[in-house]
This record gives sequence, C-alpha cells and structure tokens, in this order.
Amino acid sequence: MAAERRDAPGRAAGGVRAAATVFSCRGLGYSYLDRFPALRGIDLEVRRGEKVVLLGANGCGKSTLLKVLAGLVFCTAGTVEAFGEPLTERSLEDAGFSRAFRSRVQIVFQNSDAQVFSPTVREEIAFGCLQMGLDPRATGERTDDALALLGIEDLAGRTPFQLSDGQRKRVAIASVLAMNPQVLLLDEPTAALDPRTRHRVGDLVTRLHAAGRTVVLATHDLDAVDTRTDRAVVLGPDHTVLRDAPAAGVLSDPGLLHRADLVHRPDPG
Repeated sequence: MAAERRDAPGRAAGGVRAAATVFSCRGLGYSYLDRFPALRGIDLEVRRGEKVVLLGANGCGKSTLLKVLAGLVFCTAGTVEAFGEPLTERSLEDAGFSRAFRSRVQIVFQNSDAQVFSPTVREEIAFGCLQMGLDPRATGERTDDALALLGIEDLAGRTPFQLSDGQRKRVAIASVLAMNPQVLLLDEPTAALDPRTRHRVGDLVTRLHAAGRTVVLATHDLDAVDTRTDRAVVLGPDHTVLRDAPAAGVLSDPGLLHRADLVHRPDPG
C-alpha cells in the first residue's frame, strides 16, 4: 500500500486546503436528541502525521468524537475545522469539498457489521475505490494490495457475514486502506480480537503511522496504547478532556487514569 502522499502548499484538488493542522476543535459540544450530552467543551488539535489516542471509559464520548471528525455527525456547540476549512453539514453539501474530504479521511467502526455489507470480501474492499471513480484495473490492484497487507487473500471470495469477528475487522480495515486515505480514524480497532490478531492489527497501525499517515485511535484498553504515540487525549465521565499530553506521561499517572475510570483503585483497608 502506498505511503501517504504529501500535498503541495495551498488548496488541494477538490476544494480542501492542504494544511499542517488536520483537525481543529474549539469548544466542541455534542448532545444526542439535544438532551443527552456526549461531548462538552472539547478543545483538540491534530496535526498532519500525528498519532493521537483518545482514551476513556465506555460512554465518555470517544466514538462520538470520531464520528464528528469523520463528518458523520455535526457539533451542536463550538466549531470543527478539517484541513483549515469548516467541517459542517453545509460544507459537506459542496460536492468538491465532500469528495476531497472523503478521499482523505476514513473511519473504521468498532462494530464491523456496520461497515461490511457487500456479497464478497473482494467486492467489499473494492467498493470504496469504485465509488471514488477509480477504474477497474486500479481498483483491482488496490484490492489485491489491501488483501495482502491484512493477510486475508484466502477470504477474498467468501461472504463477510460468514467470517469471524476478527476476520470481519480485518476486512473493514482493508476496505478503508484500499482507498489510500491520509487520515485514519480507528474506533477500538483491537476490541474482541484474539491475541494474534490484536498484535497484527496493532503492528499494522504502527507501520501506517510510520509511513506518514495521520492516525486518531479511540480505546479504553491501556494495553493497546503504544508509548511511542505522540499524544494521549483523556476523556472523562463528564465528557470533557481531562488531559492532553504525551502518552508515556498519561500512562504513568494513576490518579488521572482513576478519574477517567480506566483503572480501579481498591478501597483503603
């Protein structure tokens, strides 16, 4: 799979401006049904080429934040910019901006069933490339590369719904990587995987980041956090950012991890 393409300064083709800052959130808030807060006052900046881990217990808002960054839901307070441009429902109605943004930013959901739907694995991986307008030859090459990268060549002709959870997860990741995005948003990418597959997926994410891709990964599993990660952003039970710091410092702060409900502190006595 090709490494991330470096953009020239200025505006990229399709209406998305090349920028060192990929995402910029200021006072970001989101509430479901306008009544149930999922995010409160989030200030977050992700720069090109960074690997950022969103850490927090279930229900703190990690998945919602990824969906906002992916342009799947839109903030109900504050602002979000992507590549220096407002990321709003209105901006994504512009065909040029939407096409450029969708080609650069891709998300892998925690639940692969929400993402995998084609009759065969090969068709699933090829789907996004065809939607982007790639010709059949280029699509076939990218599909073959993605199958090989995830080690799932033997699954190419099978129906995704007959696969194990771990196999479907790898198919979902392959379908995203085939589109060669610059930014990967990963929601609990190693959840429910066996140890061997967890290691393989974790190693793949490390290699993709080393190749120049921007990675934002959400997890509640401290063991899934590589200390070489640029930053860890800790979300608390109140849906705010408790800390944004180098991963090594976050992992070595038991008080912070306890406040975030990521570790259990036994009662004294």
